[in-house]
Amino acid sequence: MSTRLRTLRTHLRHARTRLRRTRTRRLRRVLAALLVLFLTACAGLVVAYRMTGIPDPHPETVSQSTVFVDAEGEYLGRRGPVDRQDISLEQVPRHVQDAVIAAENRSFRTDSGVAPTAILRAAIATVTGGERQGGSTITQQYVKNALLTPEQSLSRKAREALIAVKLDRTRSKDDILEGYLNTVYFGRGAAGVESAARNYFGVGAKDLTVSQGAALAAIVNLPSYYERAGADAKVTGTLERRWAWVLDAMADSGAISDRERTAARFPAFRFYPPGDTDGGRQYLIDAASAEAADRLGITEDQLARGGYKVHTTFDLGLQDETAELVRDRTPADTKGARLHTAVVATVPGDGAVRVLYGGADYAHQPFNDAVDGAVEAGTATEPFTYAGIRLGEPLTGLPKEAAPTPMRLNSAYATVAAGGEYATPYTVTKITRGGTTVHTARPETRTAMGEKETAVVTELMHGSLGPDAPYAPGTAVKPVATGVGAAFLPVTSHAAGAGSGPGARTVWQSVYSPRLALTVALFAERGGKPARVAGLTGEYPPAEHAALQAGEVWRLAGSPGTEGPAAEAWPEDKGRTKPKLEPRPRP
Repeated sequence: MSTRLRTLRTHLRHARTRLRRTRTRRLRRVLAALLVLFLTACAGLVVAYRMTGIPDPHPETVSQSTVFVDAEGEYLGRRGPVDRQDISLEQVPRHVQDAVIAAENRSFRTDSGVAPTAILRAAIATVTGGERQGGSTITQQYVKNALLTPEQSLSRKAREALIAVKLDRTRSKDDILEGYLNTVYFGRGAAGVESAARNYFGVGAKDLTVSQGAALAAIVNLPSYYERAGADAKVTGTLERRWAWVLDAMADSGAISDRERTAARFPAFRFYPPGDTDGGRQYLIDAASAEAADRLGITEDQLARGGYKVHTTFDLGLQDETAELVRDRTPADTKGARLHTAVVATVPGDGAVRVLYGGADYAHQPFNDAVDGAVEAGTATEPFTYAGIRLGEPLTGLPKEAAPTPMRLNSAYATVAAGGEYATPYTVTKITRGGTTVHTARPETRTAMGEKETAVVTELMHGSLGPDAPYAPGTAVKPVATGVGAAFLPVTSHAAGAGSGPGARTVWQSVYSPRLALTVALFAERGGKPARVAGLTGEYPPAEHAALQAGEVWRLAGSPGTEGPAAEAWPEDKGRTKPKLEPRPRP
């Protein structure tokens, strides 16, 4: 028995030895296989990294809108498929950059362009069908937004990471941040920080305060939700809490001081969605767009997509006040006819167009009455038809024109105001792109009237002389606009039109000084055909109605170049409450 036991023990010992040797060999093989897989994976990553190129941005992220501003730089409107304008990082305040970094990727300045933990979470969510995960770095977000499709898959996520790493290694952090800030979506239709600043706060990105910058940074997380900030109490409250979180992070990192954090106040937002207040501004944009495209030698479509900033001559405040005035003063009941009012105001001797009111509703009437409307002249050109008056180009044919446009007639009276110097009307002062000026307007002037002709027309502006009436300086003449209308106009004004009394078909009122030339024209249509304005102007006859409108616009403009009270109020407004339109200070 002892011999058998010893033999059994020997076999068991040998078996254990063989098992240990086999286990060791298998472990070595497994480790070798894992090493091969790891090296293969590393080699694959190296090959994939080298073979992965940085793609060009999507066309829609390259496309920009063109923005129009008035003479003082106030936002007028835009044209283009996407509300986006590229700006350099130097135009974005450092506190806005820091706010975005605090909200989206606090390690942005030091990381390699990827967040491994975020990639792992996204991979697990994709495999398990769980909720989509965020947490990408700013570099990854830029790659996703501008260079790749938003497809949610492991292959796209892996490519995103490779491109992000390569982008981080080949471009500076400032270049990446600039691209991100110009493409990230902020809600309200705004792509990029420049458009977002304008849509949320009515300023350019360079003028954003610490509080406003932190608010925009907070919005990036859920732009479609936060875009109603300022209009929805719940949304506003939620955003304010996230805004405070962003500011706290900025203070912790030293991006802002404790004093700045304490002083920060939640900003006020522009109302959203916007009201229907810019319909009339489209007439201005139409005129400026056509002129800007012509100056650059491109099409209006190319202009709209080119990311330009068009600086116009318009006085937006006076334009809006004029539109409000015309709307308030146009009777609702026009007996089935439609009363048209066109208003043009230009700077004599320069040609800059300050007011261009060509219609009340662009959506229903894209045709601009002020620029394209042919209005029966009647006696409107009478001062230029006096015997012996010689007009130079481009006014030579004016006396024979039966239906000039309001702009055409205004430029003639502006010539008189400038002492005979004709200035071509223009609406664009400067065009910039990416901060570089690509066009600067220069007034186009020429002498169209001599000193004698200017003096004669000025005298005739004070009354209604026929073309063959005797003329002598200082001759007393009968005012065309009588009664209340005449009392509210400067001396240098001329009322005219086609027909009079119950037969009045059109009415013109022209007013000028060396600083401003103003023209108001009234005409009507019924069923698409010309109609009389008589009976369509409410309490006052057409001539008085036009005189009062011209006088009120003149007052709103600050009574430029004239003394005394010009159109202090419409007579029927005395003792009655109405929206107050204060005169605007003129430069």
